[in-house]
Amino acid sequence: MRLSITIFLLLSFLFSFSQEKFPNNTFRSPLDIPLILSGTFGELRSNHFHAGIDIKTQQRQGLPVYAIADGTVTRIKISHWGYGKAIYVAHPTGHTSVYAHLQKFNPKIEAYIKKLQYKKQSYEVEVFPDFGELTVSKDQIIAYTGNSGSSGGPHLHFEIRSSISEKPTNPLLYGYEVRDATDPTITGLFGYPLSKNAQVNQSQEKTSINFTKQANGTFLADKVTALGTIGFGFVGFDRQDLAANRNGIYSVKQTVNGKVYSEFKFESFSFAETRYINTFIDYEHFGKYRQRIHKCFKDDSNRLSIYKKLYLDGKLTITEGMSYSVEILLEDVEGNTTKLIIPVEGAAKPIRKLKEVNKTSYFVAASKPKSFDLGAAKVYFPENTFYNDIYLHLEKGEDTIKVHDRTAAAHRNFTINFDVSSIPSNKRSKLFIARLDEDDKEPNYTRTYKKGNSFTARTRNFGLYTLAKDETAPIVKPRNFKKGQWLTNYRYLSLHISDDLSGIKTYDAYLNGEWILMEYDPKTDIITYNFDDKIAEKTQCDLKLVVTDNVGNTTTFESTFYRK
Repeated sequence: MRLSITIFLLLSFLFSFSQEKFPNNTFRSPLDIPLILSGTFGELRSNHFHAGIDIKTQQRQGLPVYAIADGTVTRIKISHWGYGKAIYVAHPTGHTSVYAHLQKFNPKIEAYIKKLQYKKQSYEVEVFPDFGELTVSKDQIIAYTGNSGSSGGPHLHFEIRSSISEKPTNPLLYGYEVRDATDPTITGLFGYPLSKNAQVNQSQEKTSINFTKQANGTFLADKVTALGTIGFGFVGFDRQDLAANRNGIYSVKQTVNGKVYSEFKFESFSFAETRYINTFIDYEHFGKYRQRIHKCFKDDSNRLSIYKKLYLDGKLTITEGMSYSVEILLEDVEGNTTKLIIPVEGAAKPIRKLKEVNKTSYFVAASKPKSFDLGAAKVYFPENTFYNDIYLHLEKGEDTIKVHDRTAAAHRNFTINFDVSSIPSNKRSKLFIARLDEDDKEPNYTRTYKKGNSFTARTRNFGLYTLAKDETAPIVKPRNFKKGQWLTNYRYLSLHISDDLSGIKTYDAYLNGEWILMEYDPKTDIITYNFDDKIAEKTQCDLKLVVTDNVGNTTTFESTFYRK
């Protein structure tokens, strides 16, 4: 049946060649409410671009979600984090629609997925149904909106992808109506000296540039004096009419004396490249100030395909005595624009601020692997862990190591290895590698692989690491019932499970000796069982819940209740 799906997708792909790139009026809205967005396609997120749009659901859960066109379900995934409950539907146009952070599916799909969950005895499952096994029609309710996974509040995350390449495309290019007569906003402007002796406003370091709004609505920057190869970056966002959210900007064009030097549009990208967002923004600035600067130039390590036009990678070569007019044009999908004009004069002036290079003893060439022995642990960086060559800040503590800081991003996992040979083997089971919070130094569990005298963690997170011990078992507390209570009219059971240190790893519940499905929301530490799922035909119901943390501490909760 997997072959049938491949043939279907191929035929869909061929069919789509005769269609528009972004066909309008082909797809209906996934919701029957006005589309008000809390997130847009391409929005700058942590280590990735946002792959869809986030549709507000009036701060409610349980709104019907409709199939945007006829199709077949090709994937269902349920996870504690990420997209939570998500469903993928392939359509004959060569597109796949994705609906995420759902509360539940329609009865047919819900029964299908729960059968799998009971078979695998796991809440978290992923399945790729056979072609035609779960077909849907346009306007059919396929699910209900929720707040599952890593959602920060009730909403529907909605995507449209290519069924063949799996690249997400901007849903707003398909004719969906979102009220938007609001121009993008620009809040900051920066100049970057890029070549060895370049300067911007007598500085060899990144420089903030003032600008003011003009009577005609454009923005005009103060005159910039510069020399050598330079670039510009800005801080900005977009808004729709009915929401206060600061969303991502769809299109940016930079011209120099009327010539396009760089232009990018968030129409599509691949998931394989999305982590290169860390080269698209000024990551060091983000690490220090939690503010994302869009670069209008392309770094050598940038592998993004979002650029429509590039001349000299968007970098300007400024010659003494020459004048330049730089324009940065921000545009949203509806055509609302904001223009910033930057007058640049080529002039060699005395340098007031020299470029600072904070050299350390720990240099890593991006293209080569490197390892360091920090006493308490060893750190290994594979090749291409970093986007550029870097001097790292590494520190040896008595029982800790510091691995750089948040001013740099790791593109690949690096390895931390603690030698535990000095610790008796019978005292190792409750130990794990922990990253300590910057503020309160509280340990955070890092997945730890234990083999012989070696404890190893693979991570992209910089910070302070140590070995921590967790000897406290998880805590289980019932929320909506007491032992011996009659629950005849109850729709569900609810309990609170928590762990003080290493975190919850597994949980299994049994009713009268049979495994039952409990949904766990790690954002709230609440675990829930729906009585509609499955229950033995007994008046007396014996509940058993076994919760285990990441180092093996286990709590078994048992209770009895009654139902008719």
